[in-house]
Amino acid sequence: MRWLAWGLPDRGRAGPGHETDDHTEGSKRVTEASEALPLIQSGKVRELYDAGGDRLLMVASDRISAFDVIMAEPIANKGRVLTAMTVYWLEELADLAPNHLISADAADFPPHPGLDDLAGRSMLVRKADMLAIECIVRGYLAGSAYKEYEREGTVHGMPMPSGLRHADRLPEPIFTPSTKATEGHDLNIGMAEAADLVGAEAAQAASEVCLAAYLRAAARAEEHGIVICDTKFELGYIDGRLAICDEVLTPDSSRFWPAADCAPGTNPPSFDKQPLRDWLEGQPWDKQPPPPALPDEIVSATSQRYTDAYELISGRRLADWHGA
Repeated sequence: MRWLAWGLPDRGRAGPGHETDDHTEGSKRVTEASEALPLIQSGKVRELYDAGGDRLLMVASDRISAFDVIMAEPIANKGRVLTAMTVYWLEELADLAPNHLISADAADFPPHPGLDDLAGRSMLVRKADMLAIECIVRGYLAGSAYKEYEREGTVHGMPMPSGLRHADRLPEPIFTPSTKATEGHDLNIGMAEAADLVGAEAAQAASEVCLAAYLRAAARAEEHGIVICDTKFELGYIDGRLAICDEVLTPDSSRFWPAADCAPGTNPPSFDKQPLRDWLEGQPWDKQPPPPALPDEIVSATSQRYTDAYELISGRRLADWHGA
């Protein structure tokens, strides 16, 4: 069985804020506290631990990366936002498909030193036999899809109406899979290539699950004044059923736009790490480690973007989220 592919490549989308010394020390304690469980993998954002049996413990850190480089400064509350938002969406989508979540309540985690440090940023989940494709749904024209449309008039090889502009809503949401690259960048593929990788039945089932989840989530988000331009799902088989896994509809895996600013032909501001990326673009930096030190105001602005995304979409306060 292939374990849950939890450590996702950075998509250059969302982020949180001002990091204090206490919070930095807290992030350090999270890692130290979890050493009692076998570490399976450490990625740009998450640590994944073997929790025994068919269970895994996913711990979301406050690390943030841009241009494939991890910044030295943590982003306050980023891990809590990723976890809280994933749990919120899994609740909203529970009737559409199974998911991997067992509990986000630290009281349910395997006993080990420093358990309290995991509260709010961790999930106990079931192992899954993951699909070897990225499951992307696009509802609006942006990013690489817009670049392809400008060149070819297509999105993932699918013909689109002429005259579309950046940030235009597509005639209908489309499933646009890609490869999962172990090195370098993922490659966009069509359904035929996806079927070659995972099988025709699995590819079709993934498309149906992801489109249904996107439509549900997009409608919920619009009620709160947020447009979900596109998002990436991770799917895997649990007990023979295709389940939604990993992080779900977070700022790291999705492009969220304020509906009031989502005008065709513009580049709407995103609830993501754009303040960080914009600042880095203005620095004399070759995009190789080590990155430049981030100013407090950039860290703070990024943190606020993450918090705003969660609170606006869920209608809940992050301060009330403790992982229970």
